[in-house]
Amino acid sequence: MTCIEDLRQVARRRVPRAFFDYAEAGSYSQQTLRANRSDLEHIKLRQRVLVDVSQRELATTILGEKVALPLALAPIGLCGMQHGDGEILACRAAQAAGIPFTLSTMSICSIEDVAQATGKPFWFQLYVMRDRGFIKALIERAAAAKCSALVLTVDLQVLGQRHCDVRNGMTVPPEIKLGNVIDIATKPLWALSIIKGKRKTFGNLAGHVKGMENVKSLAQWTNSQFDPTLSWKDVEWVRSVWPGKLILKGILDVEDAKTAAKTGAAALIVSNHGGRQLDGAPSSISALPKVVEAVGDQIEVMVDGGIRTGQDVLRALALGARSCMIGRSYIYGLGAYGQAGVAKAIEVLGKELDVTLALCGGKSLRDIDRKMIAQL
Repeated sequence: MTCIEDLRQVARRRVPRAFFDYAEAGSYSQQTLRANRSDLEHIKLRQRVLVDVSQRELATTILGEKVALPLALAPIGLCGMQHGDGEILACRAAQAAGIPFTLSTMSICSIEDVAQATGKPFWFQLYVMRDRGFIKALIERAAAAKCSALVLTVDLQVLGQRHCDVRNGMTVPPEIKLGNVIDIATKPLWALSIIKGKRKTFGNLAGHVKGMENVKSLAQWTNSQFDPTLSWKDVEWVRSVWPGKLILKGILDVEDAKTAAKTGAAALIVSNHGGRQLDGAPSSISALPKVVEAVGDQIEVMVDGGIRTGQDVLRALALGARSCMIGRSYIYGLGAYGQAGVAKAIEVLGKELDVTLALCGGKSLRDIDRKMIAQL
């Protein structure tokens, strides 16, 4: 496995199509999904020579905590359907690598499952749904599990349509249809990992909402719970309930960034939900510089969207991000080889960043700025 694409190809062969497509695809015509990658690739780096780069350092801080790399694993729903106990395995890999892991509200393993299996703090991502009583209880569960930050996703008031999910009839667990049965039958390693896994449905939701014990009603409840009335007042409410550090994920617009900086949140994440929500929105990397210019001195700015190489990480840091979130990059590793695959994805990105930093004449992350960009 030499790069993230190698992991992607293995995952594509090993994970059933419905779940691979769920992680891979964007919304509608996928313009924003493609822009996340193409806009990064168009940024040219400035090569420097004859600089002593024999001693290099990639460590930094995120939210004041020391990390080995300027990376965090993004919240991804249904990790446990890419590989059995996927959330636990990804969290273990991240913690072993010295970077944060973010558990999704829509995870298969529950907050308590991951906390018990890892024994170290991790981040929890929250969707604010209509049932505020349930959301308050969910926040309290995250606090009880000693989650070190709450990542509030703010760009999912309504759900963007992902055509692949509609065509695949994506359900959790997969429906017993001929196509699904044939697909799963050709992926015995995946099936075995799922059978061995702790759970087969949404661990943070099932059993915690009355009348939502079975998969079909749980899915119906989830689809009905995304809340179009969500507003900045709800951010204030979340802050009143959550005792720790708050991160706002899904900021693209400068005016929204200015409002976010006034909420008391510790950080914001420039993100378009991986191209899975508003199709036709700007790429995350193109939105990043304006957000940094507007609020970078008031709030820590992270970026999420399209990061597949260490070169991408350097590009993002050069444009002002303090750190990057990766989603698909580690999901491909998880689907390919479980915990070892996630570890390999992190290792690949770290090594690529290290070499890129050296070839741009840098010794540490403090050396990365716009001077390392040759052309935007």
